[in-house]
Amino acid sequence: MFNGKSVFISGGTGSFGKQYTKTLLARYKPKRIVIFSRDELKQFDMQQEFGSAEMRYFLGDVRDLSRLQEAMSGIDYVIHAAALKQVPAAEYNPMECVKTNIYGAENVIKAALANGVKKVIALSTDKAANPINLYGATKLASDKLFVAANNMAGGKPTRFSVVRYGNVVGSRGSVVPFFDKLIAGNAEALPITDERMTRFWITLQQGVDFVLKNFERMYGGEIFVPKIPSVRIVDLARAMAPHLPHKHVGIRAGEKLHEIMCPMDDSHLTLEFDDHFVLQPTIRFHSATNDYSVNKLGEQGHPVAHGFEYQSGKNPHFLGVDQILEYNKQVS
Repeated sequence: MFNGKSVFISGGTGSFGKQYTKTLLARYKPKRIVIFSRDELKQFDMQQEFGSAEMRYFLGDVRDLSRLQEAMSGIDYVIHAAALKQVPAAEYNPMECVKTNIYGAENVIKAALANGVKKVIALSTDKAANPINLYGATKLASDKLFVAANNMAGGKPTRFSVVRYGNVVGSRGSVVPFFDKLIAGNAEALPITDERMTRFWITLQQGVDFVLKNFERMYGGEIFVPKIPSVRIVDLARAMAPHLPHKHVGIRAGEKLHEIMCPMDDSHLTLEFDDHFVLQPTIRFHSATNDYSVNKLGEQGHPVAHGFEYQSGKNPHFLGVDQILEYNKQVS
């Protein structure tokens, strides 16, 4: 569906944007790929890797509506990946996080509608489900904005959906490169926040593939959640450094013991498919029936049990030490 089409990626110089670009160029023949981001050095570096004729690089900030509207001219599909993601930084700089993650989301929606974009997928996070930190709260607000944007579209063709998933193995700022740095520096122990802590686990390529597939599945208004494994933080530490002891440092501000992607309070809205869940919108759209039990690919979903919760600590699929090492090899 991307052959001959123009694709826009906000935050396109990040880990996701680069992998998405690599995958698009390998599998399809897009007309244009527009990389939109604030960092000129990262854009320069990315141009050295992706300098083909299809590529366009726009300096800009999602806080700037007029620049977004200009950059989205002629675009068919939008992936909104730009966000401030660091939990401690968001707590210390709350309004900056709000401006980018909420006002920026509003601007992406307005620019997409103004340019008649066909489909928009916004990237979310497990921290948006029952959030306890500012970052998660801003992403929940962003999710709500993108879902409600399907009503804002009115008679326009633009449709909006959200993809929510967990920790990306090896992404910038995640625990794997942090542990790697400590191990390389001959650390005497690895810091463990809590022995009970679990996280959802997904590779960057799996995240990219899931987003690509959901462009084909979506009607508009869905929050897509992949079925992915969990890891125990202690198993991750054992896999990466079996020779090192653990130093318990306690849960940091804004952290949870376990992450949630489908909250219990949304169980009446949750549909289960073979390899993913769909959270149906809480609002009814004027231009649609809101029946998401069969998606655009013809895949059949069914309602989950009342009180169902998709939580990393209760996940039926956990990775063992050897499996964690295999996942880590995919990003090394």
